[in-house]
Amino acid sequence: MTTITDLGLNRRAQGLVESLCADAAALRIGVSRGAAGERLIDAGAAHRGGIAAGLRLGAICLGGLGEVRLTSDPTLPRWPWTISVASSNPVAACLASQYAGWSLAHDSFFALGSGPARALARTEKLFAELGYTEESKQAVLVLESGAPPPAPLVTSIAEACGVAKAELTILYAPTQSLAGSVQVVARVLEVALHKAHELHFPLADIVDGLGAAPLPPPHPDFITAMGRTNDAIIFGGRVHLFVTSPASQARDLAEAMPASKSRDYGRPFAETFKAVNGDFYAIDPMLFSPAEVIVTAIETGESFHAGAVDAALLDASFGSPG
Repeated sequence: MTTITDLGLNRRAQGLVESLCADAAALRIGVSRGAAGERLIDAGAAHRGGIAAGLRLGAICLGGLGEVRLTSDPTLPRWPWTISVASSNPVAACLASQYAGWSLAHDSFFALGSGPARALARTEKLFAELGYTEESKQAVLVLESGAPPPAPLVTSIAEACGVAKAELTILYAPTQSLAGSVQVVARVLEVALHKAHELHFPLADIVDGLGAAPLPPPHPDFITAMGRTNDAIIFGGRVHLFVTSPASQARDLAEAMPASKSRDYGRPFAETFKAVNGDFYAIDPMLFSPAEVIVTAIETGESFHAGAVDAALLDASFGSPG
């Protein structure tokens, strides 16, 4: 079991939220109070939002322990705009906070919860393995959703986090929005951390991480939009992990990680999703991986490369520009 010191994920995120609210008009987001008294931040549903709001959402999802930036990159000349992510506390930032692992449902509402509130609720088995706990009177939750959760669910979320409803902030944006696309693609490093966890690599040995993936064009259709955000990582994502493990373990991790190792690799994610009639559990979980990875064993200075970006499949997903 990995044991991580309380790093104040919710406290750090709360500071970012306050800054976000101060810039609400410029970011085209909406700030209000919900029926249960919670603070709601609409970053792409009834309010337009945008790329800048998505970059802020990505940093909030990381619990303030990572940087999310928009850069240009010549690797994919047709899709040069890139979301880059960096964290010197990648296990806590990505797995204890950013990973969308909290299943939230009430009547017809369903969404996956991301962000540091997860570290307070600790409803997922993952937290027992991480050994991460923290205390906070405020909680910050991010939803990939076009609507806020209903009041009864808000009450359950606040109770699970151990905070007053007025101290709960819920940020949301649909996948089809610019902000939603950005915050999902900003999980490129998290996807690598989760893959390392699935491969039973010792998480405590991962001490730093960098990731980058192309910014996909949004699409009004949910499945198409979801497919593009996944494909940005699967076909265009690149990650560099720095580990304290022996070089042989670093090499094995690099060789096993790329998405191309999956049996379901080879066509846009939306097509794969439709082929299994929308059943995520029928898709090989090994598909959810970056396209290319570098793992550096810092004790020996050796680096191991595996995988490659796939411009043709990315074009097929994003729609090749004229």
